[in-house]
Amino acid sequence: MKLFFLGTFYFIVIGLYAQVDFYPAPLDFDTFNSNINHGKIDTITYHSKTVGSNRRALIYTPPYYSKDKKYPVLYLLHGIGGDEKEWFAHGQPHTILDNLYAQNKVEPMIVVLPNGRAMSDDRAIGNIFDSIKVAAFSTFEKDLLNDLIPYIEHNYPVLTDREHRAIAGLSMGGGQSLNIGLGNLDQFAWVGGFSSAPNTKAPEILVPNPEETKKRLKLLWISCGDKDNLIAFSKRTHDYLQSRHVPHVYEVLPDGYHDFKVWKDNFYHFSQLLFKTNSHLVSEASLIEEVRAETNIRSSQYPKILSNSRAIFKLKAPNAKKIQLDLGKKYDMLKDENGIWSITTDSLGEGFHYYSLIVDGVAVADPASETFYGMGRMASGIEVPFKGDGYYQVKDVLHGEIRVKRYFSHITKSWRNFYMYTPPGYDQNAGKKYPVLYLLHGGGEDQRGWAMQGKVDLILDNLIAEGKATPMMVVMIDGNMPLSGLGEGTLQLFEAELKEVVIPFVENTYRVLTSPQSRALAGLSMGGLQTLYAGLHNTDLFNYLGVFSSGWIHPMQDDIAGKEYGFMKQNADLLNKNLKMFWLSMGGKEDIAWKNCQRMLEKFDEMKIKYSYDEYPGGHTWPVWRNNLYHFSQYLFK
Repeated sequence: MKLFFLGTFYFIVIGLYAQVDFYPAPLDFDTFNSNINHGKIDTITYHSKTVGSNRRALIYTPPYYSKDKKYPVLYLLHGIGGDEKEWFAHGQPHTILDNLYAQNKVEPMIVVLPNGRAMSDDRAIGNIFDSIKVAAFSTFEKDLLNDLIPYIEHNYPVLTDREHRAIAGLSMGGGQSLNIGLGNLDQFAWVGGFSSAPNTKAPEILVPNPEETKKRLKLLWISCGDKDNLIAFSKRTHDYLQSRHVPHVYEVLPDGYHDFKVWKDNFYHFSQLLFKTNSHLVSEASLIEEVRAETNIRSSQYPKILSNSRAIFKLKAPNAKKIQLDLGKKYDMLKDENGIWSITTDSLGEGFHYYSLIVDGVAVADPASETFYGMGRMASGIEVPFKGDGYYQVKDVLHGEIRVKRYFSHITKSWRNFYMYTPPGYDQNAGKKYPVLYLLHGGGEDQRGWAMQGKVDLILDNLIAEGKATPMMVVMIDGNMPLSGLGEGTLQLFEAELKEVVIPFVENTYRVLTSPQSRALAGLSMGGLQTLYAGLHNTDLFNYLGVFSSGWIHPMQDDIAGKEYGFMKQNADLLNKNLKMFWLSMGGKEDIAWKNCQRMLEKFDEMKIKYSYDEYPGGHTWPVWRNNLYHFSQYLFK
């Protein structure tokens, strides 16, 4: 899993277990502290049968080292331009571990720093890229397994089973560590590759049997700086492991290059996971992918969506006293020492959700998110992907356009605008006229709703490309009238706006067909009521009606409903004759309009009004209405 950076820390999520925060190593993590106990660095000489000469390595023994105790061992490898002293001189692993021991953050271990250039003259001099010297890094595998490890286990009190043996390295040594560790799972259970170099074997060779690797590894750590030119080698390994569901940690350091600033930070975090019983939970977190929400503003890494449909929210507000996330359910966010508030939600339903941050009692939009007009105000929104969301994803097909057109309404005596979708080829096919769907939003929203939250253009682009929908214009009207509420006067005013202003303006301005069989009217919630009122009274204008998550509201609209049912009963034959499609849909029983709709359908049945009914579970939400449009639009104008 990637560890991403926000402000002053990055993190991984441990499935359903817990959240672990990986802060950047503190400023003094590699600074010598005279007030604590220290381990010891020595030089050892061992005979290598592989090379045919004596070779040297450094060895670190921890504070309070005792020959009466047995220790696990980490073999820590250098890069192509280094030798056994490179880590000691530039990485200070002994100082880092001393400081971690003092804080009780690391298991006591022995660290062996060998020379990974297994040849008689193993000095890092001359042309370090000479083919003979490069080949010596491959030879080191045999030297390590057959000569160095037996020497360490014969001369030091170490545990000799694979579960107490780790290997890690930087650059060339990172490639060696992955090649040797993953190629010898009977010898190593803990493997780390820091900024691994091109010597890293292809992932399908490293892990030919993913299931076996899953069973045997305690921890697989892959890391690199995001500015490192070698990151492609780490990423290809990560991508392969991710696709095969092999647990691992994938750390990408922001503003990280191919240098010891990155590798020391890698070592600081990696060492704290070694030889601990819960480290496998960390690597299992790689099975939970996380991505930026597509609704984030350009530069924001959060909110993030996990592959189990949970979401992570963060906000830097050091002076705030209390912050909650309002996502239908309210979550109390937690503040860290850097003033960053965070929360991981429960599993979220599919698609689009409005949300707000309640900062010391005031509901505000998240500055990291795009905002949408909903709930009667501007609110943040988050898009939760799911397996069935392909019908509104951007695809390599011909695309239509969303346009905004201003007009003057003599009904409301004001300038207004509508959003319009024009299908692919509208401007190119100058002689072609198109049918029109007039599409209405719900209460607390406006003409932007279907274009922004509803993804009308993508839904229709994809359907038209597949030949499932007739190319059509979609006019998205502002259904908010100067009169408040949803009384009969407001509905009459909207009907007049639609018939006397919007439709004439569209038909005089754009290339559209003007017969009733080329017009459709549909809407959600409040827009569904407007469709019922204006549509059923004007089937000479509209042959297609769609009512999503709506129905006359009882008891508030009893009088209107009574009049409407009376009109429908008297004109049942005409309605059935004129309407080619009268389509009603709901978001299941959890939809707040469900009871009102069921009561209305009973009335339709009594009057023998023909209709089609559909349910898509999800309540009174945009995911339901997107799905409604997806299905309804396929019936239109055929």
